[in-house]
Amino acid sequence: MSETRDSETTALTAVCHVRAPLLLEPIDEQVETLRACESESAIDELLLRSWPQEVALSDESPYQEVIDTYERFTQWADERGVSVQPPFRERSTTSQVTGKTRDRLVTPLLCLEVYADDELVGVFPHTDERTEETYTTDEAIATLRTDEVPEPLGSVAREAETAATSNTCPDCGGTLVDGQGLFACSDCGWIGTVTETGRYEPQPDELTSEREPTLIATR
Repeated sequence: MSETRDSETTALTAVCHVRAPLLLEPIDEQVETLRACESESAIDELLLRSWPQEVALSDESPYQEVIDTYERFTQWADERGVSVQPPFRERSTTSQVTGKTRDRLVTPLLCLEVYADDELVGVFPHTDERTEETYTTDEAIATLRTDEVPEPLGSVAREAETAATSNTCPDCGGTLVDGQGLFACSDCGWIGTVTETGRYEPQPDELTSEREPTLIATR
């Protein structure tokens, strides 16, 4: 699960996110190995980022950068047909005083993202839920140490093929009807299109209201 890189033309950057201050074994060993990769020029740059154990999933969260990072990882995983849950985990907590329920994001002890030039090529660990195979951070770091780029599980092409042929509504799981490139769900009324990567995207409200009668007529 790796590919040889051209070190003369491709700049390889590793961004390591770790819970602070839990720099203990075996996390500390992984960080030190990444530092060795940088010193030995197996990677061009190593960036270390710390995050808390969990953050509130809200626009008012003081850790908005962590939420943005999680959403970027989730989008990358969706495009490849893999999952980053785990290591990330969403949970709900209810205050015994106010009774208010909050959604929270639990972060992994360590997570690694790898860039070839400016392209995000991998988030580790991640899991292919169809094969139940996990690509761990240990495996990714070991691959980097050999001056190779870790090749993630899944592929954009496979996810695009799966999405384009599934005809399954992303909201309710119902059946989608293809109305000349615009898809509609006969169960919940969802309307959208397919992106270049094969993902179903909802149609903006103003366009949905204009095209809905046409879609109904094609059923």
